Amino acid sequence: MATINDIGFSATFNVLTAIAFLLAFAFLRLQPINDRVYFPKWYLRGMRDNPITSGAAVQKFVNLDARSYLKFLNWMPAALKMPQDELINHAGLDSVVYLRIYLTGLKIFVPITVLAFIVLVPVNWTNDTLEGMTVVHSNIDKLSISNIPTGSKRFIAHLAMAYAITFWTCYVLRREYQIIANMRLRFLASEKRRPDQFTVLVRNIQQDPDESISELVEHFFLVNHPDHYLRHQVVYNANKLADLVEKKKKMQNWLDYYRLKYERNPSERPTTKTGFLGCFGSNVDAIDYYKSEIEKIAKEEAEERKKVMKDPNSVVPAAFVSFRSRWGAAVCAQTQQTSNPTVWLTEWAPEPRDVYWNNLSIPFVSLTVRRLIIAVAFFFLNFFYVIPIAFVQSLANLEGIEKALPFLKPLVELKMIKSFIQGFLPGIALKIFLIVLPTILMFMSKFEGLISQSSLERRSASKYYIFLFFNVFLGSVVTGSALEQLKTYLHKSANEIPKIVGVSIPMKATFFITYVMVDGWAGVAGEILRVKALVFYHLKNFFLVKTEKDREEAMDPGSICFDSCEPRIQLYFLLGLVYAAVTPFILPFILVFFGFAYVVYRHQIINVYNQQYESAAQFWPSVHGRIITALIVSQLVLLGLLSTKDFEESTPVLLVLPVLTFWFHKYCKNRYEPAFVRNPLQEAMRKDTLERAREPNFDLRTYLANSYLHPVFKGGDHDDDRYSVADDDGWMEEEVIVPTKRHSRRTTPAQSKYGGSDGLQSSVPEKS
Repeated sequence: MATINDIGFSATFNVLTAIAFLLAFAFLRLQPINDRVYFPKWYLRGMRDNPITSGAAVQKFVNLDARSYLKFLNWMPAALKMPQDELINHAGLDSVVYLRIYLTGLKIFVPITVLAFIVLVPVNWTNDTLEGMTVVHSNIDKLSISNIPTGSKRFIAHLAMAYAITFWTCYVLRREYQIIANMRLRFLASEKRRPDQFTVLVRNIQQDPDESISELVEHFFLVNHPDHYLRHQVVYNANKLADLVEKKKKMQNWLDYYRLKYERNPSERPTTKTGFLGCFGSNVDAIDYYKSEIEKIAKEEAEERKKVMKDPNSVVPAAFVSFRSRWGAAVCAQTQQTSNPTVWLTEWAPEPRDVYWNNLSIPFVSLTVRRLIIAVAFFFLNFFYVIPIAFVQSLANLEGIEKALPFLKPLVELKMIKSFIQGFLPGIALKIFLIVLPTILMFMSKFEGLISQSSLERRSASKYYIFLFFNVFLGSVVTGSALEQLKTYLHKSANEIPKIVGVSIPMKATFFITYVMVDGWAGVAGEILRVKALVFYHLKNFFLVKTEKDREEAMDPGSICFDSCEPRIQLYFLLGLVYAAVTPFILPFILVFFGFAYVVYRHQIINVYNQQYESAAQFWPSVHGRIITALIVSQLVLLGLLSTKDFEESTPVLLVLPVLTFWFHKYCKNRYEPAFVRNPLQEAMRKDTLERAREPNFDLRTYLANSYLHPVFKGGDHDDDRYSVADDDGWMEEEVIVPTKRHSRRTTPAQSKYGGSDGLQSSVPEKS
């Protein structure tokens, strides 16, 4: 168990690490050769040029201006200067609301920290209960609730603190929900024209053997939305074609690499091996080999492209349907289309760059099965991850290390090594175990069949938070307490074990303090240094870059990894709220994280990250819900702890808090969440009216023409009209009467087994 000295050692180590990262960043970002790594967003927008393009050759790589190094910390105030409205225009609402999560943490925990240190720390410290107990403890634990004797009236202070924490947190959350809901509505109202504002995704289209998917869609919407339907784009199963396009792109990159290599040294033709990863097989001329491979793939690609466009089986029962107005799209997206609620399902289409095309080809009926499979797999992932979590906790237990590896006992007893093991090693080990987890969870979310990148990230974030709650929080508390108090458990009766757990749980704050310092201090400082991006950029720039386009691809600024970053923030909310009334010593460490991370990520959002999509803060209800969950957990933990302290009279007083908190959550959900899931018809009509007045001759049909065409049919040699629409050549012409290949029921020899449930046959005139 970590002591004050161990925490001090860990704090010193992590602070020095963070300072080293910040100094390295301050130096590296001033070098012209690294300018594209630390300011890629401005280059991609054409708003920044190389700092030095003339002069001595060395000046193109190294900054020789000594005065610039004196202002190496000016990035911090610069990151805070940009006003919020300008930041929204620059980076989008998603990025700004993401930053508000850190501000929300500061708003909640600054007053709570001050109050806790004024009230609870003196109440906890002025006791000597732990001195008379057999449990393993340190000096830090004297600041926790465990140091108060059972049945003491001092617990009234903790009850009052629980109420203060609850009401203040709810006040901040309601205010933030209101502010962000208003920001979202203003953003949607002021936003420029976008294809997704006019487009609805239709899934589970009721198929008919007499008509193609394209004809069915056109049919259905001309009949049921005659005044607003504009056009549609059927969805193709082009996953195999996309794989071929990606494979050809990789081969082209290798060909470019070997051509560049040959240009630098014309006396020797480059060679490669034809086997796995170029390590096995026969040696061949690299340029000729990749040329022939590209030609083969190009032929396969052309054949697959024809197959996709001509084969009716390549069209899946889904389509993007566009309307003449936002109002028409809003009505369609937010209403039930037929009497059968399982077919012709409509939802708002993601913006084109947000669409995850691979999942659109998944049959709708298989989605439920896929989600069941992932639910079972996620359960077992949580279950088996207890093993590495228990291993991490054993690192914090010197007795466990000495027992498992007795030959290390002289080494681990050294003061420096002991402080390193207890104050730093558990936090870094836990972070290492969690590195691969977001990738696994994202793969699971993709398997579930979600159709947009934003929804994939939100679903992965939910899984990651559940994992952190059960494995990192509960797993660390339970297994860590069991390992530390193992001797005590063995010598006590079963009736005493709950009380021992109640005493030892607050003591786990020391483990979480080490984790906060490793992940929240040094980890955030490492984020701004961008070591991986720096190394990859220079490797690509040296070996592969030939043109300005190549250089832009080498920059790869990436985006905020919402699926992993947001749950990590929520873990700090959970730790802060749970331990605020139990072990308030952890609160200053969490405050440092929120303040430092806010400055760092504001800088990254302004200068680095290029967000892949814009969901207009659609993730905020999930953020609010997870903070509410953390608040309820903190109330239940305090309730359980006080019950082990023979202070049962507190039970009815504390039981009120979860009820009030849940009622508050339902109030916020009913009051504000509709702004995040539905678009007001009033706003849609207002924008439509204004646009008609300002641009009466705007050609919306042309604007939406290829917005939702699969990317493999766009760009390059195939960006022409042949791949831009559905099946028949005349479908873009205005229709007055709905054409159909289907005969009336009176003359059809065999009735279609799909017909009759949507009212099409009785509504559509016969084709003349």
